[in-house]
Amino acid sequence: MKIPENPVPGPTRDFVGYGRDVPKIEWPGEARVAINLVINYEEGSEVHMAADGQNEAALGEIPYVMDPAYRDLAMESVYEYGTRAGIWRLQRLFDRKNVPVTFFAAAVALERNPEVAAWLRDSAHEPCSHGWRWEEMWLLTREEEKAHMHAAIKSFKETCGKRPLGWYCRYGPSVNTRELLVEEGGFVYDADAYNDDLPYYVDVGGTRHLIVPYSFTYNDASFVMSGGYGSPSDFHDLLKRGFDYLWEEGETHPRMMSIGLHPRLIGQAGRISALADFIDYAQKKGGVWFATRLEIANWWNEHYAAP
Repeated sequence: MKIPENPVPGPTRDFVGYGRDVPKIEWPGEARVAINLVINYEEGSEVHMAADGQNEAALGEIPYVMDPAYRDLAMESVYEYGTRAGIWRLQRLFDRKNVPVTFFAAAVALERNPEVAAWLRDSAHEPCSHGWRWEEMWLLTREEEKAHMHAAIKSFKETCGKRPLGWYCRYGPSVNTRELLVEEGGFVYDADAYNDDLPYYVDVGGTRHLIVPYSFTYNDASFVMSGGYGSPSDFHDLLKRGFDYLWEEGETHPRMMSIGLHPRLIGQAGRISALADFIDYAQKKGGVWFATRLEIANWWNEHYAAP
């Protein structure tokens, strides 16, 4: 018996992917695993009383949600920690280890801390748009989402000196997002999927569009989410176990690993040590390519664009 499905707008779901024919690719330097470190830079663009009449309630250290009748100064200060202190601890680490990273940056967040935008402008790190601000795209009309996309691109040009070539929504896209990205043009990829270990192409209105999937698995959000693994040792263990398994698979079929970071979370001294230890471990083991998401996308387009 066939399960009935109602027609819905947006992309068609693909349950097959590469199947048993996973491509045997080659990363630069014959690396077994391409690792992309992602800084989710959102501080200053989150929900707050002045703009939204309510308080932010996600991905912070505060274990309760403040009554929207009152301003949550504690949660605000948690986010401020990320942009005042945590981001610079990450900067020192990445400069010391000489690894490139991708910024999933909300445009408004960069506007509110020009020093971070200047770091992006002066470095080899990649600015990828995390939207105009940290918002639920599915609550916007198509025209509103389009206008916010244009505002984000314009803002990046002003703060970072260049437009974003990648896109990643807060929590997930709307049914219109991918079409709008293709219509806008200039985007090399989007990361609004969690369904594979390798990049892949989709058809969007007759245009071939590249997806570089992201991951919630290797993500420091679990430090504060319910049921999370909590300790830095657990975080390091998860990263190491994931990398080791992908590294073994990479002997015949190289893989990609995305690691999600938030300055207000991993930027705490007791947590960032786990990340530093993992980077050391991966670099010493070898067979790894630390790359920005754009570098991975460009490599894929240059070598694996054929049908």
